[in-house]
Amino acid sequence: MEEKLQILRSEKNPKARIKYAAGHFVTTNAHVNTYIDMSTVKCRHNNARETAKVLAVKYLNTPVSTIVCLGDTNVIAAFMAAELSDMHHGYINDGMNISIVTPEFNQLGQIMFRDDKKRLIEGQQVLILTAMLVTGATINKAIDAVLYYGGSVCGISSIFSNVSKVAGLEVNTVFGAADLPNYQVYKPHDCVLCQAGRKVDALVNGFGYSKL
Repeated sequence: MEEKLQILRSEKNPKARIKYAAGHFVTTNAHVNTYIDMSTVKCRHNNARETAKVLAVKYLNTPVSTIVCLGDTNVIAAFMAAELSDMHHGYINDGMNISIVTPEFNQLGQIMFRDDKKRLIEGQQVLILTAMLVTGATINKAIDAVLYYGGSVCGISSIFSNVSKVAGLEVNTVFGAADLPNYQVYKPHDCVLCQAGRKVDALVNGFGYSKL
């Protein structure tokens, strides 16, 4: 793993920025050759707010009742809700009290909502927000969960996405594959880095990385 992280700023808003480093990393569903550090946009409120503004533009004219957060995106989701419901904009969600919900994963890896949260999903227009979308597997689980609990999915947003669509829905992003042209995803059993004998540098999920 490269020790020094490179900075990548969004062309849409330079305050929305991520860092990245080359290496050999394992996610829940794949192996990748680049680690993307999103701690700045997730944890620093100014950067989170500017990132939220970029993502919210897509939904100014889309009814949004609830934002389901994956990958530690609660802060960004709260700023998105504030941006969408700002009564000074004159858009469809003005004055709405948008819910921010973080689901749980059960022992089978399925996404679930506790009984006290079901009302925030059932009959609601749900926007799914994640930090990173690599294969779409986790987002598909989230879509299934929202539908199971009686909600409707009105959009999918991700800080970074390697895919443009999931389940026929366009993925709204701050950064995409074109921003990191060397970013590669491999199936676990068909990883060229493993085949070349390169050791795994770290395990990666929506909360960060753990070196091996």
